[in-house]
Amino acid sequence: MLKYTKILCAFDFDGNSTAALLLASALAKENNATLHILHIARVPSQDMDVPLPFDADPRWEREARAKLALIAKDTLKAGVQYVIDVRTGVPDIDIVRVARELAVDLIVLATHGRTGFKRFALGSVAERVIREAPCPVLVTRETFPTSAPVSGSP
Repeated sequence: MLKYTKILCAFDFDGNSTAALLLASALAKENNATLHILHIARVPSQDMDVPLPFDADPRWEREARAKLALIAKDTLKAGVQYVIDVRTGVPDIDIVRVARELAVDLIVLATHGRTGFKRFALGSVAERVIREAPCPVLVTRETFPTSAPVSGSP
């Protein structure tokens, strides 16, 4: 059986992320692992009409951290040790960077399942993380059966 001690769950505040968090929580509970919940706020690109410097006001970070704390309290299985981390950056690059920094054993993240032009135009964070990650990556969708046991036990 695989043994995980540090699990990183990327979270972007949508239903898909909630499914990933439920799965990561179950795996963390089963392995007595620490769950690192990571939110990356995308840095605006240079062609966006956003006043810079973007990260001069840490209010968004406090708000995201507080929101994640409430979600973790309501979502995580009892007894799961977790750490919340909020950063500004580029999601695929920074998820991999944080995974390396923390030396995690597993990354859990959701995919939106875009296809065709949307996938081409927007790219796939999950796909890029899978290619660059220093550890296994578990990708899920919102349709994950959240009530099913992970370990196969009733």
